[in-house]
Amino acid sequence: METRRNFIKLTALGSAAVITSSCLTSEKEQKEENNTFKEVIKPIVVSTWIHGLEANAASWDILSAGGSSLDAVEAGVKVTESDPNNSSVGLGGLPDRDGKVTLDACIMDHENNCGAVACLQDIENPISVARKVMEDTPHVMLVGDGAKQFALEKGFKEINLLTEKSKEAWEKWRLESKYQPVINSENHDTIGLLALDENGNLSGACTTSGMAYKLHGRVGDSPIIGAGLFIDNEVGAACATGMGEAVIRIAGSAIVVELMRNGMSPYEACKEAVNRVIKKHKDLTNLQVGFLALNKYGEAGGYSVYEGFNYALQSENQKGMIDAEFYKKW
Repeated sequence: METRRNFIKLTALGSAAVITSSCLTSEKEQKEENNTFKEVIKPIVVSTWIHGLEANAASWDILSAGGSSLDAVEAGVKVTESDPNNSSVGLGGLPDRDGKVTLDACIMDHENNCGAVACLQDIENPISVARKVMEDTPHVMLVGDGAKQFALEKGFKEINLLTEKSKEAWEKWRLESKYQPVINSENHDTIGLLALDENGNLSGACTTSGMAYKLHGRVGDSPIIGAGLFIDNEVGAACATGMGEAVIRIAGSAIVVELMRNGMSPYEACKEAVNRVIKKHKDLTNLQVGFLALNKYGEAGGYSVYEGFNYALQSENQKGMIDAEFYKKW
């Protein structure tokens, strides 16, 4: 863990590798609130975990050219979905206990339009299918065979998502396991990405292959609007990572946004949401949950149950990884 963190800090741009919310400032624009003015940072993109660096770069190509936050969040997470070396998202994701890779994703824009897919098989970029659900249907979510049928009708190509590396890991698990899902202590099980564009509009995307070796058909928080992701353009945006069942139980991302509406900073809102998770569970063994938030001023913050959660941030002046504060050590 320390080696990975040191590498991140050495390779990020200068002293911007570790950033605190207090130093996130911009002179581009100011918004009036309670008869005072707050500086607005835009454009800006934040995303969960180390794979967020590459995802942010793709988003930044769009944002820095004046593009929309919606296009940016889709393009960003597609990078992670298409990475066969990532075992928790998209192509190369670890399968369920039956050896099937099932994907979940959702997307939401500044007008509260949203789309989602769950338990989708054989399609590389579920986030793009989710956007099609949002834009081309009157629905919010499609699941299972129906989601796949819709994707194929929209021109998406069928692909085998189970790579040899993930297949070997699954076969080894089958020999040793008692058919219990595997919980990664760092829970790199999701990428959630939030963006604020030059027009001041927020969008978000969340995508995952879910818990490794889960029961076939299990769906976590990632494709559920209000749990894994929520956007309110008047307030801010939030996404979640970790144990999906725990996030669903408190409507986690919606709670974070509402806490920001009531005056909390992104960091404070994420911390309070984590505290609610803690209060709802008597046993915190391996129960990692992290929240990431971005408000309408371009201020970002995160917090998690256990140490180890980090997130990537990119704006005009800053780029790097941030280690989120946490409730307890492993």
